[in-house]
Amino acid sequence: MTRPGVWPLCAAGAALLVASVAVAITIGPADIRVGDVWSVVASHLGWGSSGLSPVRDGIVWELRLPRTLLAAVCGAGLAVCGAVMQSLLRNPLADPFVLGVSSGASTGAVVVVVLGAGGGLVSVSAGAFLGALLSFGLVLLLSHTLGGTTDQVVLSGVAAMQLFSALTSFVVLTAADAETTRGVLFWLLGSLGGTGWTDVRICLAVLAVALAVCLAHARTLDAFAFGQDAAATLGVSVARTRLVLLCATALLTAALVSSAGAIGFVGLVLPHAARALVGSGHARLLPVAALAGAVFLVWVDTLARTVLDPQEVPVGVVTSLIGVPVFVLVLYRTRRAR
Repeated sequence: MTRPGVWPLCAAGAALLVASVAVAITIGPADIRVGDVWSVVASHLGWGSSGLSPVRDGIVWELRLPRTLLAAVCGAGLAVCGAVMQSLLRNPLADPFVLGVSSGASTGAVVVVVLGAGGGLVSVSAGAFLGALLSFGLVLLLSHTLGGTTDQVVLSGVAAMQLFSALTSFVVLTAADAETTRGVLFWLLGSLGGTGWTDVRICLAVLAVALAVCLAHARTLDAFAFGQDAAATLGVSVARTRLVLLCATALLTAALVSSAGAIGFVGLVLPHAARALVGSGHARLLPVAALAGAVFLVWVDTLARTVLDPQEVPVGVVTSLIGVPVFVLVLYRTRRAR
């Protein structure tokens, strides 16, 4: 089967992403059109006036646009992390949370919200980020102590995941009141509500750096497909490369989780869908996976905030409901293609 060229596919994906963001912003109780979205963006960039009321201008610029952009950034980042980790660890079920980063971030957020760690000087996002880094540091320490092989990294990640999940549950159940518990659990399931431009800037900057690092190692990731020994014979520094890429994906996951909570299945499903389109070469796979993840999460978040309006559904719940059958379909098609 002839696969489409990567650049036409990326151009089409980028156009679809821009259109998806513009249309998704218009969906909701306020009467907003796509033209209004462009007018507001142009106005805030200094290109004339939007002509909208301050309320509608604020809905677009302060509420929906940063939330939708963060959804796109999170979807892109999680998909990239999943693609890298599946290749690096040679495990088709690996995703950004296999290293326990998500669980560590959850624990950090809970400690700040429930126990008041930091005396009000540490935000929930900062606490989540510190927790994610602590979890990843524990994984590196355990895997290095046990030998540093791919299997040991995965097993260390599972151990860290269980440890920090248990700590999160213990803190929530023993120290939080009912209202706080409900808010924390909602965040743990993934929530893009309350997103601001600061979250977007930070996550976008981390995504740009991490994606650049991963693309710079695209050929090296291709070599890992044949195993660590084969990669070593091709001149790849296996230990150094794995450490650099694991650190890049862990830091990106930490930044995303600290802003949006734990959103599952994006990093598991989207890389497989991207491989079906462009193959396993990472110079093609990574940008396509990023665009696919961005478009996917933009529409998932739109569905999450509107399907039970005015009540909002956690984004992680929707991604799981969609991700399970899609993942089964991907596995089925992959099996038939062999």
